[in-house]
Amino acid sequence: MRPFLLAATLALAGTAAALPAQTLTLRDALARADTAAYANRIADGTAAATRAQSTAALRGILPTLRLEGGFVRTDDPIGAFGTTLRQRRITAADFDPARLNRPDAINNFQGGAVVEQPLFNADAWVGRRAAARAGDAADAAADWGRTSLRVDVIRAWYGVTLARERVATLADAAKAAHAHVGQAESMVRQGLATRSDALLAAVGAGEVDAQLADAEAEARTAVRQLALLLGEHDFSASLPESLPSAQRIRAVVAPDTVDTSAAEASTDNTSTTDASTTDASATEASATDARADVEAAEFALDAARLDARRARSLYLPRLNALARYDWNSASRLYAGVPSWTVGLMATWTPFAGAGELAERQVSKGNEAAARAMAEAARARASLEAEQAGNALRAALAGLAIAERAVAQSAEAHRMVARKYEGGLATIVELLDASAVETRSALRFSAARHAVITSAAERRKALGRDPATLVALEDPAPTVPPTR
Repeated sequence: MRPFLLAATLALAGTAAALPAQTLTLRDALARADTAAYANRIADGTAAATRAQSTAALRGILPTLRLEGGFVRTDDPIGAFGTTLRQRRITAADFDPARLNRPDAINNFQGGAVVEQPLFNADAWVGRRAAARAGDAADAAADWGRTSLRVDVIRAWYGVTLARERVATLADAAKAAHAHVGQAESMVRQGLATRSDALLAAVGAGEVDAQLADAEAEARTAVRQLALLLGEHDFSASLPESLPSAQRIRAVVAPDTVDTSAAEASTDNTSTTDASTTDASATEASATDARADVEAAEFALDAARLDARRARSLYLPRLNALARYDWNSASRLYAGVPSWTVGLMATWTPFAGAGELAERQVSKGNEAAARAMAEAARARASLEAEQAGNALRAALAGLAIAERAVAQSAEAHRMVARKYEGGLATIVELLDASAVETRSALRFSAARHAVITSAAERRKALGRDPATLVALEDPAPTVPPTR
């Protein structure tokens, strides 16, 4: 049985090792980042700590229940007589002057239950509202950080794909370069080329090999960077080998350019300018209204205003209620006949060493700073929306140019190769044509990656969810044929 079990175990292990690694989609990567990314976990913890400050403010609003217990032994005349009275054991003999002046030591176990109820503490109520607004600001800031991290995940996830596509492109270029070396050496042997042609071809192939080695190292680093961004030390999931096609990218990101393309399509220059201005203003307004960082700044301003009111309310009187039960016994805690006490306490401190004045000045400065930060957040959102739109349009233009260049450079390389075979071109021209084709392919990959990341930044700048770019993974819709 042992050989049989060993063989079965080895077979199972081989089968498990042969199973392909699960593919990590962009949707999966974004889901992992939302829950496990270091930045999101830090932001969530910070927001939870800030929200807890509103609970701490309940200290001046909700009642306090306190239990007390203690032991005292004394022969102090006043303490001894008062303790006996609290224990309700006073007799006529206790009024003997000698006993009053020189009492025996007495034990007292004192127990108490105290309830304190704030009735009017204006600073506590306003402070709780300010803390709640600060918690809302922290939640909004965490949401903005999550949105920003999604852009980083999209950039890194497609960055891995870009790196792998770059490796594949350079691998093909290396094969072509070594083929040129073989072709040049063959022509040298046939007397159709000089030895320098073979040497130049070998140098060119070496340069491509070096670029390929760098690309492979960058691809490995890109995977580790993505894993770190997702909050993982490493992962074995497989990733796509190539970026989406240019047609698919255009189809997905097209809605991000609608706000200006309609105006640009107008034939009337005057109306085009007016429409562009109106459309840009609408886009900027939607960005300032929808972005979580703007919302966080507005909540922070509300919190600062409420904190300023809290500081002013420190000059108001406070009213608190008190109720307590006390037990005093010579034998044990919470024994004996209880006594009760109830009361109200009003306090007003019009001057406390300028402490209230300092708090008012600090809160006033914080309010001014929060107001400026809210205005800056709105202005920054408007600027970033415009910048992201310009960057996306430039990236789309670059994609169109790179797409044409790929076809043109491939055709040019083919033509120069034919000319070299016929002795009408030099090896330098052939190597240059091959290098141009490789550079064009690499630029085409980079251009597609640039459009994707620009679209993610555009959606973030407009207060939209960059995660909607997972549509790039979906297959392109099938268009029915027209009759």
